[in-house]
This record gives sequence, C-alpha cells and structure tokens, in this order.
Amino acid sequence: MSSESLFEAEYKARYPLLSSVAEQLERHIQGYLESLPRIDRISARAKSPDRFIEKAYKRDDDGKRKYLNPLFEIQDQIGARITVFYLSDVQRVKIEVEKYFKFIEVENKTPNSDYEFGYFGLHYIISVPDEVVPDEYEDDIPEFFELQIKTLFQHAWSEAHHDLGYKSIRDLTHEERRKVAFTAAQAWGADAIFEELASSLVFNDNSPSPSETT
Repeated sequence: MSSESLFEAEYKARYPLLSSVAEQLERHIQGYLESLPRIDRISARAKSPDRFIEKAYKRDDDGKRKYLNPLFEIQDQIGARITVFYLSDVQRVKIEVEKYFKFIEVENKTPNSDYEFGYFGLHYIISVPDEVVPDEYEDDIPEFFELQIKTLFQHAWSEAHHDLGYKSIRDLTHEERRKVAFTAAQAWGADAIFEELASSLVFNDNSPSPSETT
C-alpha cells in the first residue's frame, strides 16, 4: 500500500473516534457558554473522509503539495462553530472562549481590501481539552481543533458561497463573481443594520460597541 493510500485508510479508520470526540466537544463548549444570550447554535463535527482527502491533496500556487503529513498538519479534522445573532455577540463569545480554552492562533478573517466583500468570520486553533478525549485514545486524536465564531448572516453566506462558488462544477463567470460579491455586501449590510437596531432596542449600557468586535 502506498503512503498516500495509507493515510487515507488511517483517516477513515480514525473518523468514528473523531466523531465521538466532536460530540463530547460540542457538549463541553455548550457547558461554558450556556448562560450567554443570543447564541443560535453551537456545533462540532469531524471532517468527513472525502473532505479530508480533498484537502490533503491541495497544492499551492507552485504546484507543490501543501501538506506533506496531512494526518498531523491539518488542524481542522475536528471543527466547531458558534453562531450568534449580532456582531457584538461575537465579542461576548470571544471573551468567554479565551477565558476557558487554550488557543495557539486567532484570526479575524476579512476580505483583503475595504472595497471588497466576501468571507467574514473569527477563527481559532484551540487545544483539544483533555476532558473530551478518552485516556486510551489520546495518541490517536489531533492536538488541536478549529473553532469558528460567526453571525447568522456570515454563516449563511459562507455556506451558500462554499456550495455555489468553491464547489462549483466550473469556474464562475465575471458576472457570476459580481453576483457573489453582491450577496456578500448584502450580508455585511444586514449585520451592520441589525447591530445598530439591537444597540438601540436590545443591548444595555455594558454591551460591547461594534468597534470592539474586530
């Protein structure tokens, strides 16, 4: 069996354990955040074997493989997501996550230019808590998982974009790319307007300001 076939088989064998740990991780996160308002959903999942293998074979702009050892280098074999109502709720969740979890990386993902619209989301690479991994399997579980914190509009746009853009059966036309950018601008605008409305109608004086969410 080739080395490539070997890591594919190993991940498929590992997947049920990753799924079990993801279920425990979801409950673990929920336990810390259950008192926070305006959280729509907390979820965790193991990356499916097909998605893992697809990512494992990705290449950079020079045509070189991005991952020489995918089983150790790919850090989102387990991924979690927290979806909240408003932009300032992202900051509330951020404070709690950094209070209870050990992270090695945090990135507020935004388009490259202020004149562009596209993907928005707060991403963490976090150590998998010991509490969610059975002792006998601690050597079989990745050291880290990815956590995303998004608003409902950020999540909805990214899911649709992944399906229609990233997974498209062909390259998008110029007009289609403009339509994708237009929907991103609408999602960004909806978040901004709902934040303004919530600041007047929902939040109290101790709520973080929108500027604190970036």
